[in-house]
Amino acid sequence: MCSLNKELPIVIAHRGAAGEAPENTLAAFQLALEQGCDAFELDVHLSKDGQIVVIHDFSVDRTTSGQGAVNQLTVEEMKQFDAGAWFNPTYAGERIPTLEEVIAMTPAHIQINVEIKGGIGQGMEEKLVELLRRMNRTASIIVSSFHFDCLRTLNQLEPSLRVGLLYDLNLKDYALLPKAAGVDAYSLHPLFMRLEAEAVRAAVAQGVAVFPWTVNGEEGMAAMLEMGVSGIITDFPGKLRKLMEQ
Repeated sequence: MCSLNKELPIVIAHRGAAGEAPENTLAAFQLALEQGCDAFELDVHLSKDGQIVVIHDFSVDRTTSGQGAVNQLTVEEMKQFDAGAWFNPTYAGERIPTLEEVIAMTPAHIQINVEIKGGIGQGMEEKLVELLRRMNRTASIIVSSFHFDCLRTLNQLEPSLRVGLLYDLNLKDYALLPKAAGVDAYSLHPLFMRLEAEAVRAAVAQGVAVFPWTVNGEEGMAAMLEMGVSGIITDFPGKLRKLMEQ
């Protein structure tokens, strides 16, 4: 569990160590673990056969050797595609993982920020809650989305599940966003370039964690550390960890 009173924020590996390995693959998550991350951030969609798969885009075209919409392909079909060679030939043979596979390889003390991209209102929310309950991982998961209606549904399905508001907005008072969205939010996930120290302090003072995305440069990382954010989402968890240790 993340503590809002920790002196240093938690290191959240964006799609795994996506700056150095093919995003949203088991290899990227394993590298992030080796680099000392505290949490993963990943994206999920529903496959044609109703399984939760870890991929960012609505199609497999950009990050695999295949083509087609994720929701029009079965997991068996997607497993035929190479999800690593596009990034670097050394990662050839990586596959699109299911969320269950990622959770199974994740140590219990590592948190997972699941961002819901697809399948909203089409069974995703119910299937996600069922999976997390079955794997006994509701306590180590944060679910975020740009779709606030999805988060409201999760509040109703599993009130104990931590949810986070993901947004790219320029607001005067970020601490009011959960109430305005009608979401019982554990965390705020703003685009880091829009974040101001006063907004961070206001949110944290109300017990809401702040996890800005996606912070890859050392200057931005240093600025987030200075603001006192609760965690930093980055493609380079190793770089962030080294900066924090200095």
